[in-house]
Amino acid sequence: MVIIIAVIVALVAILIIANIRVVSQSQAQIVERLGGYHSTWTVGLHVKVPFIDKIVSKMSLKEKVFDFPPQPVITKDNVTMMIDTVVYFQITDPKLYTYGVEKPINALENLSATTLRNIIGELELDESLTSRDVINTKMRSILDEATDPWGIKVNRVEVKNIEPPQAIREAMEKQMKAERERREQILIAEGHKQSAILEAEGKKQALILEAEAEKEAAIQKAKGEAEAIREVQEAKAAGLKMLKEAGMDEKVIKLRSLEAFEAAANGQATKIIIPSEIQNMAGLVESISQIAKK
Repeated sequence: MVIIIAVIVALVAILIIANIRVVSQSQAQIVERLGGYHSTWTVGLHVKVPFIDKIVSKMSLKEKVFDFPPQPVITKDNVTMMIDTVVYFQITDPKLYTYGVEKPINALENLSATTLRNIIGELELDESLTSRDVINTKMRSILDEATDPWGIKVNRVEVKNIEPPQAIREAMEKQMKAERERREQILIAEGHKQSAILEAEGKKQALILEAEAEKEAAIQKAKGEAEAIREVQEAKAAGLKMLKEAGMDEKVIKLRSLEAFEAAANGQATKIIIPSEIQNMAGLVESISQIAKK
């Protein structure tokens, strides 16, 4: 009897140990009891009732990234393109994710394709190629709202590649080549223009420098002449000062006057009028005669 009880206790312990579950961080498990939803297990230790409880789904709550294959879409101006998208999403409600829709990833892929077709159908080719941000924003908003009943939150949608038809790609390449050549010609013309401007500026600066040099030379020459005149006048002033200090200033002046009359007498004049002040200079007449003899 004791052995039977021990065996039963051991079996119960084995069953309990075998039905202990530890759920990791960012993980979730859906448990059904007798075929119906019972609970959602999150991080921690859990015990499943043997033969009654059943774990029907295990999932990660981390953000997932799905790169969906290219989808054919038609623009407003009837151009068929291949566009593939990348969807970033995460599970926010494990119960809705399990029971909301069959194969949630496939449902999300189909919903993404139809949403993309609707958005591109409202845009022309040029707008489709240049409006990726607009397409991404609209798709994220529509997908996030549509997947709420599935327990999914769409965080971000990115248009990965847009491939127009081969003929359009060739036409675009030709257009870009023509645009590059046009810009090249503009750059060459701008280079010639700048070169001519720089050459003209160089000649202008040379003429300005030459004129400045001539101006500076004239100024220096004038300064030199002024300095020479000043020195001559200073020398004359110094000589007069010396004569004045010797007390001969009036006599010198009268002597200069007589020299002027002497020069006049050597000309064609027949009469010379001598001022009275000079006539009274008896002492100076002799000096004048001596000067005349020399």
